[in-house]
Amino acid sequence: MTEEKRSLNFIEQIIEEDLANGLETSKLRFRFPPEPNGYLHIGHAASICLNFGLGLKYNAPVNLRFDDTNPTKEEQEYVDAIKKDIQWLGFKWDKELYSSDYFMQLYNWAIKMIKDGKAYVDSQTSEEVARQKGTPTQPGTDSPFRDRTVEENLDLFTKMKNGEFEEGEHILRAKIDMAHTNMLMRDPIMYRILKKSHHRTGSEWNIYPMYDWTHGESDYIEQISHSLCTLEFKHHRELYNWFLDQVYDPEKLRPKQREFARRNISYTVMSKRKLLQLVEEGYVNGWDDPRMPTISGLRRRGYTPGSIVDFSETAGIAKRDNVTDIALLEFHVRQELNKIAPRVMAVLDPVKVVITNYPEDQEEILIAENNPEDENAGSREVPFSRELYIEREDFREQANKKFFRLKLDKEVRLKNAYIIKANSVVKDEEGKILEIHCTYDKDSKSGSGTEASMRKVKGTIHWVSIKHAVKAEVRLYDRLFTDEAPDSYKDVDFKDFINPDSLKINKNTFVEPSLKTAKTGDRFQFQRLGYFNIDDDSTVENLVFNRTVPLRDSWAKMQKKG
Repeated sequence: MTEEKRSLNFIEQIIEEDLANGLETSKLRFRFPPEPNGYLHIGHAASICLNFGLGLKYNAPVNLRFDDTNPTKEEQEYVDAIKKDIQWLGFKWDKELYSSDYFMQLYNWAIKMIKDGKAYVDSQTSEEVARQKGTPTQPGTDSPFRDRTVEENLDLFTKMKNGEFEEGEHILRAKIDMAHTNMLMRDPIMYRILKKSHHRTGSEWNIYPMYDWTHGESDYIEQISHSLCTLEFKHHRELYNWFLDQVYDPEKLRPKQREFARRNISYTVMSKRKLLQLVEEGYVNGWDDPRMPTISGLRRRGYTPGSIVDFSETAGIAKRDNVTDIALLEFHVRQELNKIAPRVMAVLDPVKVVITNYPEDQEEILIAENNPEDENAGSREVPFSRELYIEREDFREQANKKFFRLKLDKEVRLKNAYIIKANSVVKDEEGKILEIHCTYDKDSKSGSGTEASMRKVKGTIHWVSIKHAVKAEVRLYDRLFTDEAPDSYKDVDFKDFINPDSLKINKNTFVEPSLKTAKTGDRFQFQRLGYFNIDDDSTVENLVFNRTVPLRDSWAKMQKKG
């Protein structure tokens, strides 16, 4: 067995077996079929990467099909957002299709099933239908309307379509087996009356097909070779195949449904219904809130398409449900941003430093490397002057030997600049430090080649020249939930685990002046602080940065321990 064969995931193995058994490569076609009832999240990225990745691997077309059969929840806004997300991830679909494209074909097939005695109109209430379904251990009972004549069923179904009945009066059900061990096979609903306007067909239809009836038939119409679904649809496969049996032409390709595990991520929820709750109840500021696991939220937070694709490939395709640690996702964005993000200096919690022996009216331009990981990233000019801001946590009046930053009577190097020594502090009446007075070694300038510049000191800290500093707002994001699996408890609302500190806004940040011209979406490493990007809310007058991730890499540390 070759290395390539050993590395195949189980879905690829299935495809390889089908090809070995005579399926022509030219017949391969895949699809990504989202319902446009919400924004895509990181879990959907697994399916996107799987289907479009297979398309790339086998040079096969991939359809983007919107399963838009429920007009009560679906909106054009979601369609547009889904398309934007897929394109942003770097994938291209062959055809943009909609299940609503097939409403007439599905209706005609339903008519044929009625004529063949395979479907009937049921006039029970939803409660009555649920009761006569039975249980997993007890068979169901036949509907009293199961033996209606073909003529009566055709008449009622036509009137349902024409809008002559109210919602809930009638449904169309497949006639299969009310004693079947798979409860999904107990005369499943095919159509229900919904007098709602559809985002594409308007008020043309008064009945809408159910997912199970629509999905497999849509795959068949599009000649999808492999219909890849998440595990919750495994029990639906039998029904998928039964519905195909009713329309299948042996001259055409028959789709094959196979299932893989849903991607679950720690410290978040993946249910679109629950994500919608967070939006509607104001726990977050929209679907693209950077705390959300949505692709649009991750994009706004500063994640790159490559980091999400790499994460999906590393996490892999599994046969059983599991939870992937969010630290793995953070690892991948750090890995990519480390390569591409320019290094800049920013101070989030400033305290003033005065270099008392530096001339008051003097300023100079220092040259700083943009990214040591990228030899083509070039350099930039950074102004230096007598008065600077440093991080308040980078100074202590007294500290032990393990504190390698600035402390009284000790030296530290200013990044790309000079070695300074703290001599005294100025405090307010409450004892808070207002200023740190220092002296500098004028011969210790970084890169100058002097003996003093090569002098070793244990600490290096970042800084910003006060005279040239640009004030900015920084939004520090943390995990949205305090619990690793917030929706796994039966008796506790998942919203009870909302992290009250998931967003901290700092409006007293100062950044170096090179960032004045930064544009929305630009990404940076704030040296020693983390990776940040320019938020959509940012303006020329008010720069707004989101923290994508801190510099600390907890996932890599966990791997070493393991």
